Parts: sequence; structure tokens; C-alpha cells
Amino acid sequence: MIPRRAAKDFPVVCVGGSAGGLDAYTRLLQNLPNDMGVAIVIVNHLRIVATQLHEILPRFTAMPVELITDGLVLRPNHVFIIPSKRDLHVLDGEFHLKPISKPRGWPDVITVFLRSLTQNWNGKIIAIIVSGYDGDGAAALCGIREVGGITIAQKLDTASQPDMPESAIATGCIDFILSPEDIAQEIVRIARGDASVSKAAPAQ
Repeated sequence: MIPRRAAKDFPVVCVGGSAGGLDAYTRLLQNLPNDMGVAIVIVNHLRIVATQLHEILPRFTAMPVELITDGLVLRPNHVFIIPSKRDLHVLDGEFHLKPISKPRGWPDVITVFLRSLTQNWNGKIIAIIVSGYDGDGAAALCGIREVGGITIAQKLDTASQPDMPESAIATGCIDFILSPEDIAQEIVRIARGDASVSKAAPAQ
């Protein structure tokens, strides 16, 4: 009997963004099928403002969209949204929320979650940095690659606020630089097991 793929080994796609991120999220989700077998986790770089993404994004995808609560189980073919004022971790296939570790200044919620994935997730990890201010997420990208994950930055001329993807690219640990629509195609390719195709990240 073949074990259910509820095992904690399906791909997790972390999409980190901030200002201008909504445009990237919607363009990405509109181009993703709802049965790829991957979990999409949107980690919006916010500190105080309440998120409404779980109310907005269901208009752009047939996948269920859920605001993360403590102990929520990661499942494929779902979109998960980080709540405000929380750091997000994953352990034993579940989300765990903690008080935000940087309550002042620029938060690092994307970096925190990506590092948790590298330590606690057995499946493929795809880290995507889209439009936003500051450089949240950049510090974790080389670690994602070290565990065999794939890193993608939004193409700068398609991002309304290029600071965040620019910081990601500057690490030298980005595999692909793509528009949101092309990021969606890359996720589908990876989900289908075609990740052996050579990587190409034109620096644009």
C-alpha cells in the first residue's frame, strides 16, 4: 500500500513580499494550477497592519486560502497567509506562531520563516522574494540553496518596489530572476519534478 503524501515531504513555496507585493501575489496565483501538490505560504513583511490577504486572494485562485493559526497543519494545494505581529515557524508539519522578534524597525519575518524551513522541512523548498521595501529574506537565501532549495527573485522592472528583490539578488544566492507569471511557470516545472533542468538567472 502506497503511503499517503500527507507525509511532510511535499514542496513548500514561500513567497516573501511587502509594499507592492499584492500585485505580485495575484499575478502569481492567477497562473498557478490548483492541483500541483505544493503548499504556498505568503509571508508578508508587515509588523502592525492587519492582513486582509486571506480575504482578497481567494478571488485569484481556486486553492483554499487560510490565515495561519498556531498548530495549523501544512497541506498541499493550499495557500497560507502569515498573520500580523507574529514570527512564523514550522515543526513536525505544523505552523507555529511566536511573538514577533523585531517589534521595532524593519521586521525579518521572511528570514525567520525561511530559516525554520531549512531546519525543519524535509521536502523541496522554493523561496521567492517579490516587491517590497528593505531586504527581509535575503539573509536566509544562501541557506535555502545549501539544503537543495531553489531561490527566485522578482524581476526588478516588474516590481513596484524593487528594494526587496534587489537585496535578494545582491546575495549571489538567487537561481532565477523572473516576472510573477514566469515564476508561476517555474513553480509548475519544479512541482512536476523537472528541477534538474539547468538554472539560469539573467541579472536584469
